[in-house]
Amino acid sequence: MSALGAPRRTDVARGNHERGTGARVRRRSPKTWAQRGGLSSIVFALPLLLIFGIFSWWPIVRSVVMSFQKTNLVGDPKWVGWKNFEYVLTDPDLPTAIRNTLVFALLALVIGFPIPLVAAVLISSVRRRKGLYSALAYLPVVVPPVVAVLLWKFFYDGAKDGVFNTLLGYIGLGPYTWLSSPSLALPALVLEATWAAAGGTVIIYLAALISVPDELYDAAEVDGAGIWRKIWHVSMPQLRGVLLITFILQIIGTVQVFLEPYLFTDGGPANATLTILLMIYDYGFGRSLGGNYGAATALSVMLAAFLAILSLIYFKLTSGWSKS
Repeated sequence: MSALGAPRRTDVARGNHERGTGARVRRRSPKTWAQRGGLSSIVFALPLLLIFGIFSWWPIVRSVVMSFQKTNLVGDPKWVGWKNFEYVLTDPDLPTAIRNTLVFALLALVIGFPIPLVAAVLISSVRRRKGLYSALAYLPVVVPPVVAVLLWKFFYDGAKDGVFNTLLGYIGLGPYTWLSSPSLALPALVLEATWAAAGGTVIIYLAALISVPDELYDAAEVDGAGIWRKIWHVSMPQLRGVLLITFILQIIGTVQVFLEPYLFTDGGPANATLTILLMIYDYGFGRSLGGNYGAATALSVMLAAFLAILSLIYFKLTSGWSKS
């Protein structure tokens, strides 16, 4: 006679048999998988996979292959191995382009990263006309990039009666040759790029702040917290995950800057605004070089590899921050 509550051998055997039967039931054959909709799921997903592969993955693979070739995109390509990479790495303009790109990215982080965050927090704190302020913050994103550059090029007129020089003249500063000065050209481009792109980030932060429960703010107010303590102890912790994502996205976006250097200064003055993407463009289509598509794709592949490694390291280091 078994002890009270102890399972009998027959019960254990029956349980093992049932678990084994259940395990066998859970194993589906290809025929069962197809009958339960697996095949139809693949059929519906196949067009999407084909389109994504043709327009996304195939250009990447083709670029990697082209980086080892010498081609004019018309005749038969010639395999040259690592010569394109050697050509790029020995280009005397490459260190200048890398330095300018890193400086641009750093200035964009210092200037452009906190501004959308502060704007979003301030807009979320107002009680009236919140939608109007959100629309005004997003308005620069709606302006076509070329139009925005032409507008700011007018603002950056180096004459004494230029828009910015006139405003600074009221406080006894200037005039400055904004786009003609090697020391001012790059910060001037960063200022315009920040104005043009900040609105989208503001909307992302506002969407995250809307999801913060009002009870947290009410509890902080009961504890005697002011507006700044509410922001620091309630709003900021709720934005931690979003901040980590926007931070790496901004780094990737600023490292790939092309439009502003190309339209404002074309890399000048004296290569003061030459960036990596502008160098890639010059290799492939520029007036001075042009037609060197192998070098252009080689530099593109190196930039993509650097950004991929940087992103992996970043997400590895910050994987636990958004959960803490």
